[in-house]
Amino acid sequence: QVQLVESGGGLVQAGGSLRLSCAASGRTFGAYAMGWYRQPPGKEREFVAAISYTGGRTDYVSSVKGRFTISRDNAKDTVYLQMNNLKPEDTAVYYCAADRFTTWTGTVYFWGQGTQVTVSS
Repeated sequence: QVQLVESGGGLVQAGGSLRLSCAASGRTFGAYAMGWYRQPPGKEREFVAAISYTGGRTDYVSSVKGRFTISRDNAKDTVYLQMNNLKPEDTAVYYCAADRFTTWTGTVYFWGQGTQVTVSS
């Protein structure tokens, strides 16, 4: 079992930045690829970004490419999502996810509880 706890959400003006963190505990953190999803108000949850367990491969949804950066520190059992040039359409609850495999497949085994990000115009 892996427990994931997100932090770093909040209210920011358009054009601003936030860094989300996801701290993992339980089984060996480094064995999982990690990802971020988000759920905008009234919409379904969507994929945002993912990183392999070595950090050697990252993937992003096209709408955040060039603005968001996913990274991880396996020594701290933490994955990050640096979000720059935020837009109102980035407003959502952001969820951390652990994949079943060491490279991202979208087979999510564990979810965090979510952290709210609100971007004002």
